This record gives sequence, C-alpha cells and structure tokens, in this order.
Amino acid sequence: MREIPVNFNPMLKPWLAPQPNNVAGKGVIEQPGQQENMVWQNRKAEPTQYENDLGDALEQVFEAGAVELDDVVAGLNRIGLRTPEGTPWNAERLAAEFRLLAD
Repeated sequence: MREIPVNFNPMLKPWLAPQPNNVAGKGVIEQPGQQENMVWQNRKAEPTQYENDLGDALEQVFEAGAVELDDVVAGLNRIGLRTPEGTPWNAERLAAEFRLLAD
C-alpha cells in the first residue's frame, strides 16, 4: 500500500469553546506528545490557489502600511486581486470572506 502525503490534518477535531479549568492538561487541548504533529494541523484541507493568492496579496497590503479595513480593501483592489466572483472588493465582501475562510 502506497502512503499518500497530505498537507492538512484530516483528524483535526472541531473547535470547542474553552471550558475554564485550573488543572493543567485537563481542558480541551490535546495532551503534548500524544498527537501526531502534522504540518497543516490547523487546516481542514490543503489551501487552494485562491487562498494562497489572497494571503500573498494581504501580505503586500499590510507591508504597505494598511491597518484599517478600508485600507486593506483599497490595497487589494490596487493590486488587482478580485473576489472569487471576479468583482472588486468592498469592506462588507472582505469581512464576509474572512468569516468564510475562518470557518
């Protein structure tokens, strides 16, 4: 049987709201050393080309000094990166995209 490497963690547990616990190792965080440390363990799937392009564009925009949402929107539009639908960004659409990608 041939082993196929993956760039994400298919065993990633769904996020749970933290439960207060003052005893070390008794919360919802997995025990150190008892879980396989995979390269993309925080992802449900390998990043798409669109996600990589958006990340690269955001790095450029932030390096150029953008700090407010409207600055980020203007920077993405200036670079020429469009929404997945091919339209220019606006603040509402970018906020919605961040929520979608964070899910």
